[in-house]
Amino acid sequence: MNTGNQILIVDDEPLLLKMLTAYLGRLGYGVVAVSNTEKAWAAAEAEPDKFAVAVLDATLKGIAMEDLASRMLAADPRLCVIAVSGYPVDIVGLQAAAPDRVMFLHKPFTAEMLGNAVRRMIGSQETGV
Repeated sequence: MNTGNQILIVDDEPLLLKMLTAYLGRLGYGVVAVSNTEKAWAAAEAEPDKFAVAVLDATLKGIAMEDLASRMLAADPRLCVIAVSGYPVDIVGLQAAAPDRVMFLHKPFTAEMLGNAVRRMIGSQETGV
């Protein structure tokens, strides 16, 4: 397992969380899956350097995705964020504040698509791109 490559997934769809957790686990990643933004922030705040990538559903109730992502990016300068949604989401501000550390993945996506996005984000951390 890539202990330095923990992934935080935040989504309110239990089946999606279960499927993505299993898939990313098979790829060797440790995964923490939570169903709301408050739990996500609590996990990130408790161990700010634990996660390499946070996968954030952009339409959850609670802390707005932009606010949550901004907090998490500020708390850990190596963290990358993948915003996911079935709706258009403006992440330009986040991308400007954290160049090369934020991307968008449109729902529905396959587990393989998420795996590729996670690898790309972790690869950019390792190469400093």
